Amino acid sequence: MQKRKLIEVALPLETINRESAREKSIRHGHPSTLHLWWARRPLAAARAVIFAQLVDDPSSRPDEFPTEELQRKERERLHSLIERLVVWENIRDKKLLAEAHAEILKSTDGEPPTILDPFAGGGTIPLEAQRLGLEARASDLNPVAVLINKALIEIPPTFRGQPPVYPGLADAEIRLWTGAEGLAADVRAYGRWMRDEAEKRIGHLYPQAALPDGGRAPVIAWIWARTVTCPNPACGIEMPLVRSWWLGKKKGKEAYVVPVVVPDTSNPSGQRVRFEIGHDKAGAPSAAGDGTVSKTGAVCLACEAAVDLNYVRAEGRAGRIGVTLMAVVAEGNRQRIYVDPTDEHSYAADVDRPDDIPDTPLPAEALGFRVQSYGMKSWADLFTNRQLVALTTFSDLVTEARARIIADGGTDAYADAVATYLGMGVSRMTDIANALCRWENTKEQVRNLFGRQAISMLWDFGETRPFGKAAGAYEVSLGNLVKTIADTGGPIGEVRQADASSRSYDGVLISTDPPYYDNIGYSDLSDFFYVWLRRSLRKVQPDLLATMLVPKAEELVANPYRHDGKQGAREFFENGFRDVFAHARETASTEYPITVWYAFKQSDSDEAGTASTGWETLLEGMIHAGWMITSTWPTRSELGNRMRGQESNALASSIVLSLRPRPDGAPTTDRRGFIAALEAELPAALRKLQQGLIAPVDLPQAAIGPGMAVFSRFGAVLEPDGMKMTVRSALSRINEILDQVLNEQEGDFDSPSRFAIAWYRQHGYNVGKFGDADNLARARNTSVDVMERDEILTSRAGSVQLVKPGGLRWDYDILKDTHTSNWEALHHLIKVLERDGIAPAGDFLNGALTRPDGAVDADLIKELAHLLFRIAEGNGWTKDALSFNTLVTTWPEILVIARSVNEPTAQQGAFDFDGGDED
Repeated sequence: MQKRKLIEVALPLETINRESAREKSIRHGHPSTLHLWWARRPLAAARAVIFAQLVDDPSSRPDEFPTEELQRKERERLHSLIERLVVWENIRDKKLLAEAHAEILKSTDGEPPTILDPFAGGGTIPLEAQRLGLEARASDLNPVAVLINKALIEIPPTFRGQPPVYPGLADAEIRLWTGAEGLAADVRAYGRWMRDEAEKRIGHLYPQAALPDGGRAPVIAWIWARTVTCPNPACGIEMPLVRSWWLGKKKGKEAYVVPVVVPDTSNPSGQRVRFEIGHDKAGAPSAAGDGTVSKTGAVCLACEAAVDLNYVRAEGRAGRIGVTLMAVVAEGNRQRIYVDPTDEHSYAADVDRPDDIPDTPLPAEALGFRVQSYGMKSWADLFTNRQLVALTTFSDLVTEARARIIADGGTDAYADAVATYLGMGVSRMTDIANALCRWENTKEQVRNLFGRQAISMLWDFGETRPFGKAAGAYEVSLGNLVKTIADTGGPIGEVRQADASSRSYDGVLISTDPPYYDNIGYSDLSDFFYVWLRRSLRKVQPDLLATMLVPKAEELVANPYRHDGKQGAREFFENGFRDVFAHARETASTEYPITVWYAFKQSDSDEAGTASTGWETLLEGMIHAGWMITSTWPTRSELGNRMRGQESNALASSIVLSLRPRPDGAPTTDRRGFIAALEAELPAALRKLQQGLIAPVDLPQAAIGPGMAVFSRFGAVLEPDGMKMTVRSALSRINEILDQVLNEQEGDFDSPSRFAIAWYRQHGYNVGKFGDADNLARARNTSVDVMERDEILTSRAGSVQLVKPGGLRWDYDILKDTHTSNWEALHHLIKVLERDGIAPAGDFLNGALTRPDGAVDADLIKELAHLLFRIAEGNGWTKDALSFNTLVTTWPEILVIARSVNEPTAQQGAFDFDGGDED
C-alpha cells in the first residue's frame, strides 16, 4: 500500500515562508553569490519540500500511530524538525542534518531514492538534496546552469579533505583541511595571484584621482554619459544623454554634476559641455535629477532643441553614439569624494579594442533585450574598450593559473576544478564590469546589470576598477564566490547537460522547478556570461562549452520571437511541458510523489486568487500526462504579512505541487460522485492543513491540493451533458466545498461566537438593525443584552454593531471575566498583538487558557481566525483580513509563549506591522 508522505498532508508552511523571505537578505556564503542565475527558489523551501517528499505522514503508519491524536503529535514533532531545518543559521548543523537524514532513512527502509532536478538552473534543489545526505543528480540544457551545478554539488565533494597546493599555504596553516576548505583556499590564493599579475599588466589604465587637497586616492568609479551630435544645424554640439545629474544624495554630503556649455574652437560646433561637481543646495537639481533624456526623447543643453529618440537610435545604428566623462568617484575616509573629470582620466580609458573578444552577435530579437536598436550588435558592444581589455586580461590569466597549479603539484583534474572557479569569477565580474551599469546616487555605488531579467539601454553609466576592495574588483567578485564553496558532506553529485524531454528518468525521484512560459529568456540572457566562460574555460570544459552560444532550439520557454508569435510560443511550451512529464511518467516510482514548482503570476489570477489560465493549463497538462495531483503548497519568498498595494493579502510567488502516477485504467465518475468524494475527504484534509499553521491567505491554494487529488485520481469526471469536467469547473467545486466546510466549523463554537460570526458575515463591523440581531441571537441561544455586557457588541437606538479589536478596553482581565467566549479572546488577542507585539499577546493567551472553566480553546481561536479571514477576504474588508491573517501567521510564537508559563517573556521581540521581518 502507498504511504502518504508528509508533503501530501500538512506542512508548517508559514515558518517555511518566513525563513524563505528572511533568506533574501542573506548574502555571505549563500549559494546565490556563486554566480548569477535567475528565479532561484529559496534554499529553505527546497530543503523542506525534499524532506517532506520522502518522510511518511503519521497517518500512513497506523500501527505506530493508531489514533488521530497520536498522529497529530507525531506530525507536530516532524513539523518542529522542519522548522529547525529551514533556519539559515542551521545549514551546517551536522547533528540536525543527521537527525533529518535518519528520519528519511526510517521512511525509505534505509534506501532513499536519488533526487533528480532535470531543470536544475541555479542548483538549489540538488544542493539541498545533497545537504540532506541524498544522492543528487542535476541536468539542464543550458551550459551556464550546468557549470553552476557542477560548482555546487560535484566539484567540492570530489576534492573533499584535500589540502591546498599553492606554495607555502598548507605549511603556513598547519591544520586538518576538512570538507572543501583546501579547494576554497587555493581558489582564493590563485585568484590573488591573477589580480596581482593583471595589475602589473594593465594597472596603468586606472590612474588615481587628484583630490581637492592635493592628495591622490584610488578611483571607485568613473561616471560616463553617452553622447550624440545635436541635429540642430545651427548647434551641432556633442550633447550628453543623462538620466540624472545627481551623484550622491546623503544628507549633508549631497553631490551632483553641473554641466556648463563653454566655447571650444577645437570642436566643429565651436563649443562643448564641461562638467563640474556641485555641492551647494541652492544649485542642486530637482529630486528627479533634471537630466537631458527621458522615455520620449532628449533635449540639447546648448540650444534646447528637442531630439526624438528615433534620431538617437539612428545615430547608434550608424555607430555615432559616443561617450564623455562626467565625474570621477574617489575613495575617501568612509565616504565618496567626487572630483571633476580630467584629460588624464579620459585619455586613460581611450584604448584600442583588443582582438580576441566575444564578438558573437546579440539576438536580433529576444525577451528582455532593448539595446539592439541603438546599434549594439555583438556581446562585446556591451562593454567599453577598457573593460574589454581588463576582462580579456583576467580571462587569459585563468589559463596561466591552471598551468601554475599543475606546476605546483596539482593534478590535471584538480587544476581544472580550481580554474573553473577562477573562470566563473571572471564571468561573475562581467555583471558589474559592463557599460550598462547605473550609478545609484542613494547608495553611492555602481549597481550590476542584472538587477532584473533584462538588458536595457542606459544613458549614463558607471565604470568600476577591477582592482581593490570595491564592487567590480576581481578580488571582490572571487571573494564572494569562494564563500559558497562549501562541502555539504553528502555524496558526490552528478551533473550533466541534457534535454529534459529526452533524458532518462529511470531510478530517480523528480523534484524540479521548470521554466514558466515567457517569464525569463534564460538562454539569450545567459549568453552574456557564456561568451566569457567559453573564452576562459573552453579547454577546461571542452564538451560543455563547445558551441558558440547557448543552445536555444529545444529550450522550454515560450519565446514569441522563436516560435512565430505568442500562440506558437504558447503551443511549443505547453506541448513540451506535457512531453517532459509524460516521459517522466513512464518510469515513475509509485512509492514517492514527485514535486514540481509552479511560478504563480499574480496578474494571471482570477478575483478569488485561485485560478488562472496558466495554472489551469499546468494542472490539465499534468493530469493529461497521467499524473494525480496530491497537494498544492503556496510558497512565498516575500514577507508573509505584506499587502499587495497595501490593500489586499499577497498571493504566493510560486506553488509546489506533489504528484503521483495515476494508475492505468483509473475509474470514471460523474459530477455527483466527484462532489460526494470531496465532501467525504476535504474536511479532514482541511483540519490537517489548519494544524500545519497555514496562513488564511494561503488556505484556498493549499486546499486545491486535496481537492485536485480527488479530481485527478479519476480517469474522467463527467458533467451531466456527458462532457469531461474541466479543471476550472473542478476548482469551482473545490472552493464551494471549502466554503461549506469552513461554515460547518461554526457548530464547534460557543453561542456568542456563532452569533458574532453570522452577524459579521452580514455586516462586518458596520451597523445593523436591533430586530435582526435579536432574532439571530435567540436562534443561537443567546441575547443581545448578554453580548453587550460581554462587550462583543454595542446596542444603541435600535442599532447593533460588533466591537472592533481596537475599540476594546485595555483594563480587561480575562481571568476575572465571569463569562467569556472564543470571539472575545480572539479580538483581545488581535488588540494586544497589534499594539504591543507577540510577547504580550502570548501572555494574554496564557491567561485565557488557564481559566478554570475552559471557556477558551486555542485551536478554536485559530479556526475562528481562518473563518473570519475567509469572510473578510470575500467581502473586500482588507484591513480586517490582514488582522486575522497576521494572528495566524504569528500563532506559533504566540502559542510558545502562552505555554511557557514559567519562562520570562520580556526578551521576546515585538511584531513589526510595517512588513518588517522579525529577525
